[in-house]
Amino acid sequence: MARARSRPAQISRKYDNAVDLVRLLDVVSAFSRQSVCVLGDFVLDEFVSGEISRVSREAPVLILRHRRTEAYPGGGANAAMNLAALGAQVVAVGAVGDDDGGKALVELLRGRKIDVRGITRVASWTTPVKTRFLAGWTHTTEQQVLRVDREPQGTLPGSSIQTLERNAGRAARKADAVLVSDYGFGSATPALAQKLGAKRVTLDSRYRLLAYRDAGITAATPNESELEAAYHSRVGADAGKLEELGKRARADLGLDALVVTRGKDGLAVFHDSADKSNSVDQIKIYGSDEAVDVTGAGDTVIAVFTLALTAGATYLEAAHLANYAGGIVVMKRRTATLTRAELESALRSEATAQR
Repeated sequence: MARARSRPAQISRKYDNAVDLVRLLDVVSAFSRQSVCVLGDFVLDEFVSGEISRVSREAPVLILRHRRTEAYPGGGANAAMNLAALGAQVVAVGAVGDDDGGKALVELLRGRKIDVRGITRVASWTTPVKTRFLAGWTHTTEQQVLRVDREPQGTLPGSSIQTLERNAGRAARKADAVLVSDYGFGSATPALAQKLGAKRVTLDSRYRLLAYRDAGITAATPNESELEAAYHSRVGADAGKLEELGKRARADLGLDALVVTRGKDGLAVFHDSADKSNSVDQIKIYGSDEAVDVTGAGDTVIAVFTLALTAGATYLEAAHLANYAGGIVVMKRRTATLTRAELESALRSEATAQR
């Protein structure tokens, strides 16, 4: 556990949901000493911006005059980028196609000093690419009008899966934690997670949360809709239903903690507290509930949550830090990351406001 260090007197020791903000600053200061392996489905997020020219004569659609095309690491690659931006040592393990998308992803990750030796290039595979088309008038805010996804078909070849297993096992043994980012594209699977043998494994699974039973997962961070889909139920405004499903998922998966992200309603943390087993803590959203862009926010949440745990945070402390991070990143456009300085600034501002 990271050793707490004294802070200047002007930093308040006020508490937010029984979490010491000075303590959170100490945790963040230890981020650069941590190492995390990201086993995940790596996605390339493309953003094509265009200025609205006119309505087409061929069909009732807008004609966009192309302005620019930008590319960002998405999915598990976005989680890796967030970890690197926060100062952690990151090893990326996954499969990408031997195509332009795969090449771009590897180069973007390498540019952030992420170890990409665990990424397998597969000749018969298509790198997942999500292309978002954004339209706007001159001097107006762009809005997304269309998204086109390119996805791999079928399953990874057996030889590639074996390579992934070797790379993941090697990286997991050296890392302080393994972050599993499962977007359903074949690199991150329950079978592979079960073979990791890591001391701390966090999970973000888009479509098959409950498939990770007996996979050695320590904690998971589903959003509310993923939790609802797992149990074919609906939470809505029913706090009792949320508590029921959260506790059920934690028990079914054998987790030490479950963090449910709820958009403008913040986070719900299911864990064992110091004075109560199977505790549930609600954390209010940090910042504005009018998000600018939620693309990749879940990747930021699990990245900060995982990194905080490796730095010695409790599950509740880690969830608070993830909540601050999520509130910061949704105010940025595109698939964004945040820095350690931004997170520390938010904590200091909160401490000042509480004085």
